[in-house]
Amino acid sequence: MGDPPPPLPLRARLSYSVGHFLNDLCASMWFTYLLVYFHSVLGFSTTHAGALLLAGQVADGICTPLVGYEADQAGGCGRYGRRKSWHLTGTISVLLSFPFIFSPCLGCSRNTPEWASLVYFIPFVIIFQFGWAATQISHLSLIPELVTSDHEKVELTAFRYAFTVVANITVYGLAWLLLHFQADGMGPQEKAHHLGYHDIPVFRNLALIVVAVGAVFSLLFHLGTKEEKCPPAQLRDPEERTPLLSPDRRNAAQPLLRWNHWLLEPAFYQVAMLYMSTRLIVNLSQTYIAMYLTNSLLLPKKYIATIPLVMFISGFLSSFLMKTLNKFIGRNLTYGLGLLIILAFASWITLAGQLGVEVYGAAVLLGMGSATILVTSLSMTADLIGTNTQSGAFVYGAMSFTDKLANGVAVMVIQNLHPCPTQLCCTSCVVFYHWVMVVVTGGMAVVATLFLASIMICPIRVRFHEVSLTGLAGTGSGELRPPNEDVCSGVVN
Repeated sequence: MGDPPPPLPLRARLSYSVGHFLNDLCASMWFTYLLVYFHSVLGFSTTHAGALLLAGQVADGICTPLVGYEADQAGGCGRYGRRKSWHLTGTISVLLSFPFIFSPCLGCSRNTPEWASLVYFIPFVIIFQFGWAATQISHLSLIPELVTSDHEKVELTAFRYAFTVVANITVYGLAWLLLHFQADGMGPQEKAHHLGYHDIPVFRNLALIVVAVGAVFSLLFHLGTKEEKCPPAQLRDPEERTPLLSPDRRNAAQPLLRWNHWLLEPAFYQVAMLYMSTRLIVNLSQTYIAMYLTNSLLLPKKYIATIPLVMFISGFLSSFLMKTLNKFIGRNLTYGLGLLIILAFASWITLAGQLGVEVYGAAVLLGMGSATILVTSLSMTADLIGTNTQSGAFVYGAMSFTDKLANGVAVMVIQNLHPCPTQLCCTSCVVFYHWVMVVVTGGMAVVATLFLASIMICPIRVRFHEVSLTGLAGTGSGELRPPNEDVCSGVVN
C-alpha cells in the first residue's frame, strides 16, 4: 500500500470552506425572513406566502438530483473541474435573481392583485433555487475528493458549517443594524414593535448587501480551491473491450458505483431519512422562529434578529467540538447528543409557556443542538459515499431532494392550518406558533431518533458492492450484484 496523501493545507481548507458562504447568506434570509417579509411586510396571505416558499422548495428539490447527476457526468468547462464549473454556474444564477425576491414587484402597486405579484416573483425564485442547488451539490461533492480520512472529512465539514454559522451571524447582525437605524429615523408610533410595509427598505438593502458580500467569498473559493480534472472517459460504463482492472483501478477493491447502484443500498435510504429529519428540525425552526417571537411571545421586532443571532453564535462555538466528539464517542452518539439538546429545548418552551429573558437560554440550546445534528448528518453522508466520489454528487443531490420537498410540503401544511390566514395575527395564532415550534423541534427529534436507531442496528456501509467478474467480462454489463449476505450483520454466507 502507498503512503496516505498529505493533509489538506490550512489555506486550501479555508478557501473551500467559504465556497458556500453566498448560499448560506441567502439561505438564512430565505428560511428566516421569507414568510415574515411576504406575510407581515408585503401583506400576502399565509397561503400565498407558503405557496411561494413551496414553489422554491419544489424547484430546488427537482433541480438538486438533476444537477447532482450532471455534475457527476460532465467533464468541466475549460480548465475548470466538473464541480467548480457547476459551482460557478450556480453562483451567477443566485447573484442575478436573489435581490429581486426581497424587492417590491416592479410595476406593481399596493392595489395590484396578490396573484399577479405571486406570478411575478415565482420565476426569480426558480432561478435562485436552481443556482442554490448547483452551488450546494458541487460544493458538498468536493469533500470526498479533497480529503480521504474520516477525521479530515469531519474537520472539513465542521469548517464548512462554521462559515455557515458566520453567514447566519452576518445576516442577523446586519438585520439588527438596519432595523435599529430605521427605527431611529421614524416617529414614535411607527417605531413601536410591529413589522409592516414601511420595512420594505430594510429587507431590500439586506438582500443587496448579502449578494455583494457573498460574491467576494465565492471569488476567494474559486481562486483558492484546486480540483483535479476528471476526464469524462473515466466515467463511462464498462464495455467488452474495457480491461477488468484499468491502470488507475488495479489496486481498487471495488468498481465504480453509478447513480442507479445507490438505489440498491439500504444505507442510502437510512442516511436520506436521517438527513431529511435533520433538515426539517433545522429549517422549520429557523423558518418559524421569527413568527414565534413576534406573535406568540409578543416581543419587539428587533428580536427577529437578536434571537437567531444567539442561536447561531452558540452553534458556531459548538461546531468546534464536532471533531473531538466524533473521535471519542462516534457519529451515532454525537448525533444522539444533539437530539437530546433539541428535546431539552422543546420541553423548555412547552412547559414554560411565556418566556422572558429565558428565551436567550432556549436559543442557545436550539443553536447547539441544530449545529450538532447538522454537522454529524453531513459527515454520515460523506461516510456513505466513501471512495465512491465519482457518483458523490448524485448522493448529495438525492439527500437534498428529500430535504427540500419535505420542507416545502411541511411549510404548506402549517400555513394552511393557520387560524387567521388573511390577517397579520389574531388571538388564536398566539397559541398556534407556540405549538408549531414544539412540534417541528420535539416531534421531529423523536422521528430522527427512530432513524438513528435503525443506523445503530444496521451500520452505514455499502453492502451491494461485489461484481461478478465473469458476467462483466462476458456481457459487458458491469452490473453490481449483491452478495449472499445478512444485511444487518454483514456476515457473508
